[in-house]
Amino acid sequence: MKEKIIDTHAHLDDARFDDDRAEVIARAKDAGLGRILTVACWSLEDDTTKAARIAEESEGFVRLIAGVHPHDAKDIASATTHPYDTFKELHSKGKLIAIGEIGLDYHYDNSPKDIQRKVFIDQIRLARELELPIVVHTREAEEDTIAILKDEGVNELKGGVLHCFSGSARLAEEALALGFHLSFSGIITFPKAEELREVLAHTKIERILVETDCPYLAPVPHRGKRAEPMHVIDTARKVADVKGLSIDDVARITTLNAESLFDLNKEESVVEETEAHAKVAYKIRNSLYLNITNRCTNQCTFCAKFKSYTVKGHYLKLDHEPNFKEVLEAVAELGEPVKDYDEIVFCGFGESLIRLDLVKKIGLHFKKQGCRIRIDTDGLANLVHGGNVLRDLKFVDVISVSLNAADADTYDKLCRTPYGKDAFPAVLFFIREAKKFIPKVQATVVAVPGLDVEACRRIAEDDIGVTFRVREYNEVG
Repeated sequence: MKEKIIDTHAHLDDARFDDDRAEVIARAKDAGLGRILTVACWSLEDDTTKAARIAEESEGFVRLIAGVHPHDAKDIASATTHPYDTFKELHSKGKLIAIGEIGLDYHYDNSPKDIQRKVFIDQIRLARELELPIVVHTREAEEDTIAILKDEGVNELKGGVLHCFSGSARLAEEALALGFHLSFSGIITFPKAEELREVLAHTKIERILVETDCPYLAPVPHRGKRAEPMHVIDTARKVADVKGLSIDDVARITTLNAESLFDLNKEESVVEETEAHAKVAYKIRNSLYLNITNRCTNQCTFCAKFKSYTVKGHYLKLDHEPNFKEVLEAVAELGEPVKDYDEIVFCGFGESLIRLDLVKKIGLHFKKQGCRIRIDTDGLANLVHGGNVLRDLKFVDVISVSLNAADADTYDKLCRTPYGKDAFPAVLFFIREAKKFIPKVQATVVAVPGLDVEACRRIAEDDIGVTFRVREYNEVG
């Protein structure tokens, strides 16, 4: 694993780590973790002092989250120092990154339900006051959890996460609609967790975190043993398997998710991602992607770049269009032989065939080295260049063309094309013509709500005779 990864929920203050805590943290670093977020659950016996000390002694590798767990909600009335005052003090000293884990647990009912609900609400309001995200625990309490989150307007908070997610698809849907992340633990590796893996499969990777909840819930192949932070890699590996990504993809993306949610870089001297640091060459799974322009022929209503220029953890907003030499340098910087990639893909946040000459020069350069070449395109290059460009693309192995509609009116509405009624027929011609020159041709659509996907499928498969793929709405890369 080349990318760093974050265990977003550990209990390093647990007594089971007392004999070898330093070694546990060292093993996590050696395994490739970039950080551990340790969660201090306040109690009458420990007001979070132990966890705070562990975080402080780690010199930034361990960061602190603190809250009153629903099990301990009943004990607040007996506290000599109110836990919320403790949390405020930690926050004032820059030591606290979130309030948690807070929520409801109706499985054990260690605290009366009415008190659990009150303490949950109080801590949501404290998080709003401190401008911190929340980390939520919910067990056999989905309806009340959803109701409280909605009633308290958590969509206006700094964000939040349902930790150690093991709930229903409905809970996931409601939480995601409120802007929450879902954090998955070793449970997803358990043989009987098929329903949970189904929820994982339908959750955007950009809203996923990974955790151990150690010392609990050791993932396969460590079940029955004490879990520790380095085991988050086993959970991430299962996420990669379910999502069809590489372990490095999952590490990179979930780390970016955690850094954003918990504002982990706020007090560090880091270089923010700007146009000057956009990726020209980037890897997803084992494919090498080339981002050579941000210009597009169309202005598609569903295009993700209107919300963010980040794709699978890669920032793609260019400050200039790279030339041939710069593209080769960007590829070389990745440090992997090009022949080791499954394919080289012309696909960034723009229409690559606008730069047809560069595509040909780069494509032929890598084709001569035995690389498989793919182009993802809007299919309008013939209109852009005033002629049939497909004769120049015989070196391409696969071309994926955005069909995106079953008729010209719908295409114009969704894609906001400058070519009006000429655009859709041009796309159809491009797909048909591509079959003459390129071994594999695929037509794709984005599953925009209301689109007649089956009509698009008939055009691609029955009328034209190419393969067809439906791309998930709001999912890129």
